[in-house]
Amino acid sequence: MIALIQEAPLDLQFHVKHVSDPAAGAVATFVGLVRDHDPSVEGQVTGLDYSAHPDAAAVLRRIAEQHAADDDVLGLAVTHRIGHLDVGEAAIVAAVATAHRAAAFDVCRALVETIKAEVPIWKKELLAGGEHVWVGMT
Repeated sequence: MIALIQEAPLDLQFHVKHVSDPAAGAVATFVGLVRDHDPSVEGQVTGLDYSAHPDAAAVLRRIAEQHAADDDVLGLAVTHRIGHLDVGEAAIVAAVATAHRAAAFDVCRALVETIKAEVPIWKKELLAGGEHVWVGMT
């Protein structure tokens, strides 16, 4: 199992390689990309700055371990990026291997949704006009 937070660019094939298993009939993946807009914000997004709480890595690892403990999971790898990202760059990559596709899709989706809801990572959206908007701050 891999659960990382890092500043370096993310590599989908690294994640797929690390979940490969002879018993796997499916590997579901998710790549979350920085897009050039946010429906809740007025203006064009030119990039994002991600910040993580010091406990973020531990929270991410706990979530990954919970999902990896699913009896159907043969391998799980997830990495979230921090630092500055330009439009089009991957912010999160997840891969889940199972014997059958339905379980792979279900666990991968649940993993990503739980990470988004619980890991204390915040993003500052940088806008074309020079403004910025914090997202994920409470």
